[in-house]
Amino acid sequence: MTENSVKGSEATTPTRTTDTRTGRWILVAAGMFAVAWGGNEFTPLLVMYRLEHGFSAITVDTFLFAYVIGIVPALLVCGPLSDRLGRRPVMLPATAVAAAGSILIAIGADTAAILFFGRVLSGVALGIGMAVGGSWIKELSARTGSSAGARRAAMSLTAGFALGAGVAGVLAQWGPWPTHLAYLVHVGICVVTGLGMISVPETRPAVPSADRRRLVDDLKIPSAGHKRFLLVVVPLAPWVFGAASVAYAVLPSLMADHSGGHPIALSALMSVIALGSGFAIQAVGRRIDTPDAARGALVALTILVVGMVLAAWAASVLTIVAALIAAAVLGCGYGMALVSGLQEVQRIAGPDDLAGLTAVFYSLTYLGFAVPAILSALTEAWPGVVTYPAIFTAGAVIAAVCWAFVRTRSTHHLPAEASKIS
Repeated sequence: MTENSVKGSEATTPTRTTDTRTGRWILVAAGMFAVAWGGNEFTPLLVMYRLEHGFSAITVDTFLFAYVIGIVPALLVCGPLSDRLGRRPVMLPATAVAAAGSILIAIGADTAAILFFGRVLSGVALGIGMAVGGSWIKELSARTGSSAGARRAAMSLTAGFALGAGVAGVLAQWGPWPTHLAYLVHVGICVVTGLGMISVPETRPAVPSADRRRLVDDLKIPSAGHKRFLLVVVPLAPWVFGAASVAYAVLPSLMADHSGGHPIALSALMSVIALGSGFAIQAVGRRIDTPDAARGALVALTILVVGMVLAAWAASVLTIVAALIAAAVLGCGYGMALVSGLQEVQRIAGPDDLAGLTAVFYSLTYLGFAVPAILSALTEAWPGVVTYPAIFTAGAVIAAVCWAFVRTRSTHHLPAEASKIS
């Protein structure tokens, strides 16, 4: 975070003491938690839709990827739009959109088109939350003199991802109305957190109409061409949800027939372990990361190499213990990659394109959710030739190549203000 961005944030706050006392960033974090809950509550239920509702593995994995179709446009448009109009008017509808997505998924359990569209809405809500909510939290945190905005945003998302998956899996495995109850719980969370955000003050006033450029010009993100973003952040970003999707989508699917008769519960447990591990490492990730080198990214990629090797082992032996160990390590890799990527982004971005560059970063991270569908297609096209252990081993090699690439550029193209960032 640069001194200019802090000054810009402080210039928009009427009083510093009020925000220090109330910690209003927590209310925005709750909104991000809610949309993340909606984005990931579907994941442990993939097994249910495949086994009990007759959808093929590729179709189910396409549902998983469907919300990326909503996420990416929402990220790329709403981030810059909030730089133009302010954070509040763009972020406040996010929880309502998330609730609408859950309602559609709940009523469309046997209809592919309805499930797909519901997932897209969940993605739109999550995209808004990630791009706009993260920037809002960063600016609210800066008002209190804190530089923990990236960590707070990352942990809010990860907590929502983990608890959404865990609760949905438990309710679907043992609760009544397995295709409905989890989504109704989420709707209630959205209502509460959406109302809570209404009281949060604006941190970036709207640009006066006379001073506004064309929207298409606002959608341009100059800092996306920064060499450090291209050479350090871009090689790291797809691994964020690439690792996560292996941990709580691909491995649980492989374990469905080796789950002791509780495939949905095991899927939920793997999700919670992966994301819980990611949450835990994010709490210390800011201490590992440094503005003088790409240490955070390198630690993340190191963990990911180990995680992919463990995933190959788990896919070979198909035991619950192996699957849980692999999920935990991959979750650590996910969490470290997310928080270190956000730290790099917040150093690189100027005050006028923070939300926009955050949106570009998150868009790249979500390319990782194409992994399950791609792997399903490959293994079905060449059964017995392309196997999951071989694919995960190849993934470990690719992660190692990314590590070597980032290592050679670790201290290159540092932002001018990097030395001022704690």
